[in-house]
Amino acid sequence: MKPGQLAPSFELPDQSGTPCSLDDLLAKGPVVLFFYPAANTPVCTAEACHFRDLASEFEALGASPVGISTDSVDTQSGFAGKQGLGYPLLSDKDGSVAAQFGVKRGLLGKLAPVKRTTFVIDPDRTIATVISSELRANVHADDALEFLRDRAKQADTPGRGGAAPEPGH
Repeated sequence: MKPGQLAPSFELPDQSGTPCSLDDLLAKGPVVLFFYPAANTPVCTAEACHFRDLASEFEALGASPVGISTDSVDTQSGFAGKQGLGYPLLSDKDGSVAAQFGVKRGLLGKLAPVKRTTFVIDPDRTIATVISSELRANVHADDALEFLRDRAKQADTPGRGGAAPEPGH
């Protein structure tokens, strides 16, 4: 999936087993959907914890981080509890949603079922930006936050959606 495309609708269980749809998540504002290969592994743990540590900054911009992997609901639940993750972790056990987003792996699937990729998705399901980095865990949250901040600044800038100042002021 690329910026400008519509994200596919989906519904998956979160770490408590509750069905969670993309449309429900988007009702609260933009979603920062990050696919990670496997819970409880060093790089994935660092990535998930970095999203946790920046959660209030995402919230201030009206955005919500949401993690997704092929781990089971029980694994997601243990991971969320152990790391104190206060956002949804979705279980895409069969990798069907990862495939729809174009991040499911082929031959390497047993070791790393999905490519570490983050999508910032607007409430109308438009993909605003895509972030990819397999090894640099922090780049996903950092770049998503920077994108959202830059966009918020542009919306407040005259001539870019904000109110223009009156002449002479």
